[in-house]
Amino acid sequence: MQPSVAEFYTGKSILVTGATGFVGKVLVEKLLRSCDGINKIYLLLRQKKGVSSEDRLKELCNNKCFENLRAKQPEVFNKLKLIAGDILEDELGLSNDDRQELQKNCNIIFHSAACVRFDQKLKEAVNLNTTGTLRVLELAETMENLEAFVHLSTAYCRCELPVLEEKLYPAMHSPRRILDIVQWMDDDMLNYLEPKLIASEPNTYSYTKAITENLVAEYQTKFPIAIGRPSIVTSSWKEPMPGWVDNKNGPTGLLIGSGKGVIRTMHCEASYHADAIPVDVVTNGCILIAYATAIDRSKEMRIYNITLSGIKKITWGQIIEIGKKWVTIYPYTLALWYVGGNIKSYWLTHQLCLIFTHLLPAYFVDGLLFLLGKKTFMVNVQKRISHGLSVLQYYTTKEWHFKNTNFLSLQKRISKEEDDTFFTDVSTLDEEEYLKDYVLGARHYVLKEDPNNLPRARKLNNIRYVVDIVAKVILVGLFIWFLYSRIPAMTSFVASIDNSLRNWLNGETSYASIV
Repeated sequence: MQPSVAEFYTGKSILVTGATGFVGKVLVEKLLRSCDGINKIYLLLRQKKGVSSEDRLKELCNNKCFENLRAKQPEVFNKLKLIAGDILEDELGLSNDDRQELQKNCNIIFHSAACVRFDQKLKEAVNLNTTGTLRVLELAETMENLEAFVHLSTAYCRCELPVLEEKLYPAMHSPRRILDIVQWMDDDMLNYLEPKLIASEPNTYSYTKAITENLVAEYQTKFPIAIGRPSIVTSSWKEPMPGWVDNKNGPTGLLIGSGKGVIRTMHCEASYHADAIPVDVVTNGCILIAYATAIDRSKEMRIYNITLSGIKKITWGQIIEIGKKWVTIYPYTLALWYVGGNIKSYWLTHQLCLIFTHLLPAYFVDGLLFLLGKKTFMVNVQKRISHGLSVLQYYTTKEWHFKNTNFLSLQKRISKEEDDTFFTDVSTLDEEEYLKDYVLGARHYVLKEDPNNLPRARKLNNIRYVVDIVAKVILVGLFIWFLYSRIPAMTSFVASIDNSLRNWLNGETSYASIV
C-alpha cells in the first residue's frame, strides 16, 4: 500500500531553487505547513543587490506569505537551511560542506529558479534558464538518495502549436549547441541572430524553456524526473490566504494599470478562453508530482500540464469585465483616472485608441508638469505600459488547448482528505469570488494599501468618476462646437464642389451634343 502524501514527505530533505520567487514562496510555505514531518528544506539563495544570502532568508521568512505560519507554527522555520549559492556560477557557487551535505541528504529537488522576463536578451535568458538548470542537474546526478527531481517549465513552451500535449517536443535547436553558442559568440552577433533562433516562439523565455526541457530529458535515465508546465500563474485561490500575490507580472499588472486608470485599451480577443492557474494550485501540483515520481520511479520522464483546459472555461472578456467591476468597488487611493476603457479585437483600432487614450494624455500631463517646473513621468510610464501590453497581448490574441490527463490523474492517487489539503481541482473555483480576492490581494499585498483607507479611496474614486464625465462632456461639446463653427465654411465648400460638378456636367452634355 502506497503511503499518503504527508507520510511520504516525513523525514525527507528537500532542495528548492527560486524560493524567493512567486511560486517558490508559496511552495515553501505549503511544504512547511502541510508536510510538517519534513526533515529539512534547503533554500539556494544568492547575494542580491548588496543584500547577503542570510538577510534574504530573513526577508523571506518575514514575508506576508508566511504570516499565518509565523502566528500558528513558528517552530517550523527551524527546518529551513540556507545554502549560499547562485545558478549563474560554476557548480552553483556552493561551498564544499554544503555540496557534501546535499549529496548525502537531499531526497527531492524542486527547481523553479528562472528568469520570467519576456524581454530578456537571449544570452541572459539562456544563462539563467538553461545553463542554470544544467548546473542543478549536474548536482542532482551526484546525490546519493535522490528520489524525485521536479523541473518547473511553462505550458507555453511551443507557442506555434494550437494543441499542446503532455509530452516532450523536440527542441528547435540542440540545447548543448545553444549553450556553446552563447559562450563564445559576441553580444552583437547574438542579438542579430536572436529573431532567427527563437523563430516561432514569441520571446526568449518560452524559447529557453523549450530547449531546457530537452536538456532535462537527457537525465531521465539517471534519476526520476518530471516536468510541471503551469499556464499563466495568478494570485492564490485559497492559500496561504485568498488573493495573495507579490508582483506586477502579467494579468496582475493589467489589473493594477486598469484600476489606476492608466490602461484604457488592450488588444485582445474577448471570446478566447483564458488559461490562468492560481499559484496555490501550481504548488500543490508540484508537491503531488514529486510524490508520484518518487513512488513510481519511472525511467521515463513524465510531463504535467498544470492548466485549466477542459476543467474550467472562462474567456478573456469575462475576466476583464469582472475585474473592472471589482476594481471599481474596491478602488485604489492613488490613481490617475477613473476605471474605464475596453478591449479591442482589431489591432488598428487598438493602436488608434493607444494614441488618443494613452500617449496624447501622457504628453498633455507631462506638458503641464513641465510648465509647473515639476518632474515629468507620464510619457515614460505609458511607454513601459505599451511595452508590457505588447508582450501580454501575444497571449490574449491567440488560443491554445492543453492536454492535461497526467495532471488530472494526480487527484486520483490521493485520499479525499488529502485532496482537500493538496487541492488541484479547479472545477469548483468561483471566478467572481476569485477575481474579487485577486483585486483585494493586488491592492493589499502589491500596492501596500491599508484596507482601512477604502472609504477614502471610494470618495476619491467618485470624484474621479465626476471628473471623467465632465471631461467627456467637455470634449464632446468642443467637438460639436468645432463642427458647428465650421458649418459656413463647409457649406461654402460643398456649394463650390456642387457648382464645379454642375459646370463639368454641363460641359460634358454640350460636348456630347456637338459630337
